[in-house]
Amino acid sequence: MAPKLTARQQSQLSFLQTLPPKFSRIKAIIEQMAGMQADETAVRQLARMLDEMKSGGQALGIGPIAETAGLMSTMSRRGGGHQMKVRGLRELFGSLQINYEGALRAATTPERNEE
Repeated sequence: MAPKLTARQQSQLSFLQTLPPKFSRIKAIIEQMAGMQADETAVRQLARMLDEMKSGGQALGIGPIAETAGLMSTMSRRGGGHQMKVRGLRELFGSLQINYEGALRAATTPERNEE
């Protein structure tokens, strides 16, 4: 009999399945920012999307995703050099994707019962 996922893993998996479309939107906005084509509305939309990812990750116990999304949200709202902001967002986006892969692996691997 195949081991089953816990309720926590199932809820994490359903949350994680909503992230890939958001990742493509995040990447597009970062590239628009790099090309000086993103307006303030797009940057605010990016910050809101990252805040939603942060709160969802915190609620489901996916700390690395919540932490990285929070850092990206803060970085997008900060003033300062434009190129510094774009570079920071690109690096954090790479980290977010790595954390996503790890969280997806953890959510799809059945937990062992220590009996």
